[in-house]
Amino acid sequence: MRLDKYLKVSRLIKRRTVANEACDGGRVSVNGKVVKASYDVKVGDEMEIRFGSRALTIRVTDVREQVGKSDAATLYEVITQ
Repeated sequence: MRLDKYLKVSRLIKRRTVANEACDGGRVSVNGKVVKASYDVKVGDEMEIRFGSRALTIRVTDVREQVGKSDAATLYEVITQ
């Protein structure tokens, strides 16, 4: 699954266009490397997302095309906030 779509499905970022802009702006890195929105997300990837002055680090635990709002948090595990 594309990185921008994963960020939207997991509800880490509300809209796919915003997720796409964050990736293109260099605010998302996977396994220590800045990646583009087309990056293929895999289980076990460690992702850092920078929101202004704060950063969120997560580990991908599951990749699904559709998930309910209540189950969105099961797609990742928060490492640091």
